[in-house]
Amino acid sequence: MEHLSCIDDGTLSQSAESFIASVSEPSPEAIDGLENLRNDIAEGLMFSHSRENANTSKVLEVASFSYALIELLMERGLISVEELDQRKREVGQRLVEKFAEKGMGVALTDDEKDKYAYEGAVQIDCENRIPLCRGACCRLSFALTVQDLEEGDVKWELGRPYMIRRSADGYCHHLQREDKRCGIYDQRPIICRAYDCSKDKRIWADFENRIVSEDLEKLFPQQLYQLTRTEKPSRNGQGEMKFAEAEKKENTGFISVAAVGREAGIQAGHTN
Repeated sequence: MEHLSCIDDGTLSQSAESFIASVSEPSPEAIDGLENLRNDIAEGLMFSHSRENANTSKVLEVASFSYALIELLMERGLISVEELDQRKREVGQRLVEKFAEKGMGVALTDDEKDKYAYEGAVQIDCENRIPLCRGACCRLSFALTVQDLEEGDVKWELGRPYMIRRSADGYCHHLQREDKRCGIYDQRPIICRAYDCSKDKRIWADFENRIVSEDLEKLFPQQLYQLTRTEKPSRNGQGEMKFAEAEKKENTGFISVAAVGREAGIQAGHTN
């Protein structure tokens, strides 16, 4: 403040005018740089658009051949519309599952009802059934809604947008391991609120008599793999690199984690 008080108004005014001029009148070098950047972006967009046009043309060609073949088969009585529709649904489901397994695309639940206004919540005596089902519902994978994403309380898999995040043991990221309760129960997705395990044959063969399904074990794989950070090479007391040990550690970026986790205290039979 003392330094500024020594500068007269004329000097300040000239400095301000110079600054404004430098901002409003970019140098020729800056203009050339912006023009080059614009050209680079334009070339990139032209390439993307040309590839999109080429791909679209190829898709239309394949679709034309497919529809032509279907029409010929139907005209000659080799297939029926009903058979075609049924097979299309079956094949489509298989493709969707493979698509999801590869982590391709973005998944969102179409149901955009307000989860807080949802009145169809299912009541299950979970505390009495967990020893049998092992909390299998908390291992199921599903897509979140726009409401979940906007709130930000429910976490999703970064590698599979926007599927519910699951931890290394296969269970939901939000499951509290100490008391086996949902850590975001009040904010839980609408799918969790509406899910009825009593009708899920993957879990219960006979819900009323508490007989679990033979397919239950498919939700509890025997082996899981967890990606871990590898350690950097360390130095010994003489300042020499321990290359052998470092190389060994670098080759163990993927470590095997038994789903039963007996040593780690994560017992699959009692995790949830």
